[in-house]
Amino acid sequence: MNMTPDPKVQNGVDRGGPAWGERGTAAVSFAASLAFDGISHLYGTLAAVSDVTFGVEPGELMCLLGNSGCGKTTLLRIAAGIERQDKGRVLLNGIEIAGDQTFVPPEQRGIGLVFQDFALFPHLNIRKNVGFGLKNLPRGEAKTAIDRALDRVGLSDYGDKFPHMLSGGEQQRVALARAIAPRPAILLMDEPFSGLDKRLRESVRSETLAVLKETRTTAIFVTHDPEEAMRVGDRIALMRAGRIVQIDTPDRIYRYPTDVLTARFFSEINELDGRVESGHVVTPVGRFGANGFNDGASVVVCARPQAIRIGPTGAGAVNGRVIGRQFLGEMDLLEVVVEGLNQPLVARMPAGQSTPGEDIGVRLDPDDVMIFARAGP
Repeated sequence: MNMTPDPKVQNGVDRGGPAWGERGTAAVSFAASLAFDGISHLYGTLAAVSDVTFGVEPGELMCLLGNSGCGKTTLLRIAAGIERQDKGRVLLNGIEIAGDQTFVPPEQRGIGLVFQDFALFPHLNIRKNVGFGLKNLPRGEAKTAIDRALDRVGLSDYGDKFPHMLSGGEQQRVALARAIAPRPAILLMDEPFSGLDKRLRESVRSETLAVLKETRTTAIFVTHDPEEAMRVGDRIALMRAGRIVQIDTPDRIYRYPTDVLTARFFSEINELDGRVESGHVVTPVGRFGANGFNDGASVVVCARPQAIRIGPTGAGAVNGRVIGRQFLGEMDLLEVVVEGLNQPLVARMPAGQSTPGEDIGVRLDPDDVMIFARAGP
């Protein structure tokens, strides 16, 4: 196999120069809306998707987020027409493209796909891969679309190469070029960066987002990584066991999760048992507003590591002791024991503020405390 090395790529990471094309050169798509209305789908007796209803606005980038097997990819396949739902409807710009009596074939939907494994044709060169979905265009128009797409992803000199001659990041860029060349109304991306190493993933993701914004493409992006979802999505739709449990902007879904499972999904959290008394939740680390819960209710108080405040003992703080420290560069992750708690608190602090064995005062920032009904594991 003749591998032609790319001098810009070292250890799988793009180095020098603007590896991608000049921003502002991609062809603009005609942004469309996409809506799922009561979508349900079974695989045998397994409910992969259950009564899912939500919409994506023109030009919006929606992230479908959730653990493996929650139904994210099934929804993409239904939107693309690769899978036919058992119940419900799919609408493109308000027009039904899949329903009880309707099924528009995939090739007529104007919906593009970018797969996790790139799905490039190994026997075709890069130009032919990018032009695969342009067979109905006149030859001149197809050539222009291919040239423009390759130029935008910085691969205009790679047209005669074959996929095996490219790095993983370059192959992903070819897959993106192939997806945007037909100027799809909707672009569906199924964990497109999961096969790339961390540093390369960040650079490819950043430029991919720039292309999507530049082309004004409506997109649905599937991921199981909450940090990636918050970095990518205009909104996030969190799925669990085939259902949508919350849809919101990244900041609101992080700050105001609907339940403790959602809070756990987005970050490590400290969980404290509490009981509502006289309009306040009483815990071993202080009293907090009851957030609408009635007196006598058993609740769980959640605080992320950065919500833990440590300082001198006394002055209203509860007494604690640092029993562990993990150095994370600019930050330390501390384990702190507090009387009345079965588990140590985990606190994230600027590096060097405390050492194991030190007695400290502990508070929770009330603005960062989340309170939920006690239910489930």
